[in-house]
Amino acid sequence: MSQPSTAPAMPAGPRVPEAVHRRRWAVLGVLMLSLLIVVLDNSILNVAVKTIAAPAPTGIGATQSELEWSINSYTLVFAGLLFTSGLLGDRLGRKKVLLFGITVFGIGSALAALSGSPGELIAYRAVMGLGAAFVMPATLAVLMNVFERDEQPKAIGIWAGSVGLAIAIGPITGGILLEHFWWGSIFLVNVPVVILALALMLWLVPDSRDPRPGRIDIPGVLLSVVGLVLLVYGIIRGGELASFTDVTVLAPVLGGVAVLAVFVLHERRSDHPAIDMSYFRKPAFSAAVAAIALVFFALMGVTFFSAFYLQSVRGYTALESGLLILPLAVAQMVFAPRARLVVERFGARAVCTAGMVLVALGLAAFALFDATTPVWALEVVFFLQGAGMAHIMPPVTVSIMQALPREKAGSGSAINNTFRQVGGALGVAVLGSVLSSTYRGEIEGHLGGVPAALRDTAGESIEATLAIASKLGPSGKDLVAPAYTAFLDAMHVTALASAAIGLAGAVVVAVFLPGRGADEPTAPGQASAPGQASVPGPATDQTQAPTPAG
Repeated sequence: MSQPSTAPAMPAGPRVPEAVHRRRWAVLGVLMLSLLIVVLDNSILNVAVKTIAAPAPTGIGATQSELEWSINSYTLVFAGLLFTSGLLGDRLGRKKVLLFGITVFGIGSALAALSGSPGELIAYRAVMGLGAAFVMPATLAVLMNVFERDEQPKAIGIWAGSVGLAIAIGPITGGILLEHFWWGSIFLVNVPVVILALALMLWLVPDSRDPRPGRIDIPGVLLSVVGLVLLVYGIIRGGELASFTDVTVLAPVLGGVAVLAVFVLHERRSDHPAIDMSYFRKPAFSAAVAAIALVFFALMGVTFFSAFYLQSVRGYTALESGLLILPLAVAQMVFAPRARLVVERFGARAVCTAGMVLVALGLAAFALFDATTPVWALEVVFFLQGAGMAHIMPPVTVSIMQALPREKAGSGSAINNTFRQVGGALGVAVLGSVLSSTYRGEIEGHLGGVPAALRDTAGESIEATLAIASKLGPSGKDLVAPAYTAFLDAMHVTALASAAIGLAGAVVVAVFLPGRGADEPTAPGQASAPGQASVPGPATDQTQAPTPAG
């Protein structure tokens, strides 16, 4: 039985202007630099949570929930505004929103570095999220408009591999800075990178836009932001109280679910939706976005607690913790740009399913870790997780982006990154709550000697318990060993929960992603000839080369 043709009939003439085509790899380098600082910021923060949780002057005394919100304020603003930024990029020009976003990100970074309290840090992290919301989708949208369709999988693989580079640079850079400077330096380091990226963008990056934009769906954007904030706040609150039945937990959770349901109904009826719900009628498209959400749900939650495991339980410094995560980053950098070759041979379904299973196994391995687990075992697990992710992200991103016409690249990138960020935010919230509530349940029986006024705080996290133990002097020494045991037990439960999420993702992609030789996804409103892979619509997207390329 003959396979469908994989050589789509391209329109006559080049789709990308020659002046832009010649500079495409230089443009990709600039986009990677922009992506680098956005991802690097979160990877730096993950190794700094222990320092930020410490009392002044070392840190700012952030609690477990404040640490979660310092991450979630960024990701929630990011995810909530991705719809708007993608639509604005398609309408106003992707280069313009990219320049705006990276400028706001730099300003937010400088302000976050000078934060004097957890509340200020959370607020300025939200400003950074605002900037990142305009950077991330624009990088992928520009990529889709400077590369021809046949080179897009390779370019997306390299783009995704830059995430691995950020994962490698972030913890190591953060560790070096924390050993020599104050905690705010992990944010201040973004500023010179932002200045360099701005200069290169102005010089190299072409502008592009949708010539037939619709109106911006303001009600849809507001509904999505409100729904996500309510939902995640409720989940974090549940972790704080170690109970998910309290009215202060149920009210925001149920309210968030209700608002998000209204959001979906609104998008289906709107004639200018923030997300075109017709995209999700295609099982392959829905499976791709679900895979992104599930893998980041599982991974971000584990990344959050692994910093405490490595530093609080194992006693490694922030720099040593960053170096220990290197295998995960190296695996992504090595395998992500080559994932397309494996997909060509085995098909997206087999490759992504194997990747999800590998990630799930790596997460489950944390359930076997204790205070004496050999370092080589940690390194093997991190490497396998990185290899698994490298064979998930590029194929599903290609599947999403090539399902849409080129002129809708901003909207497609917004969908891709929204599900990634929402998945990550919910992962930190849900798995962080599981970790917190399980830890509290384990440690409460050992807090009898702690003054009643401090007992609630002492049960919040391992850092809080150890801080109270140090204040109690010799009588607090009896809390140290139980704190380690309680944290390891909580980590094991959380690791198994995250592994289950990873396996659920494997099932989704195994059932719904296309197999080897299947047609590529067709964008809504487009038709493919029988046996022919679909091609984005006519080259109506307006791409303008920067002056030096003219």
